[in-house]
Amino acid sequence: MKLPKLILAALLLIGSPGWAQELKRISLDDASTVGLQVVSDPVVKVEGKASIRIETSWPTTVCLGEVAGPDIEDARLVYRAKVKSDLEGQGTAFLEMWAHVDGGQYFSRGMNDFVQGTSDWKTIETPFLFAKGQRPAKVTLNVVINGSGTVWVDDIVLSREPLK
Repeated sequence: MKLPKLILAALLLIGSPGWAQELKRISLDDASTVGLQVVSDPVVKVEGKASIRIETSWPTTVCLGEVAGPDIEDARLVYRAKVKSDLEGQGTAFLEMWAHVDGGQYFSRGMNDFVQGTSDWKTIETPFLFAKGQRPAKVTLNVVINGSGTVWVDDIVLSREPLK
């Protein structure tokens, strides 16, 4: 007798529309509603044929690339890029690097080396220190934008330096 009542109660709970209430539906028919555009800019650049221009309506993180199996251990890996900004107010942008080591993910954020507001091209960087025996399977290179506006990124360099 208890089993049929239990089954009935479970069916009522599953079928009850009172458990979920839709708050907002966001249409993705128009990509501009996402508030983020990443395009090549052949006009505003430091070197080569173009830079990457990122236009955002709110804070965001954009992956600029991954490097598989960099040959590094017992050294300092430095992610550098030239960055220019036209951000509203005191908006900032900085580099972020994720190292995938032994199944874990660890990050370095260049929060003390950034561009802010409206700035001309500036070389910014973030380092990651690898101890002896630590070898990353890959590193992920991001730019973090805290604010709204436009950020350009060009001339990314990943380099190995001795530990100091």
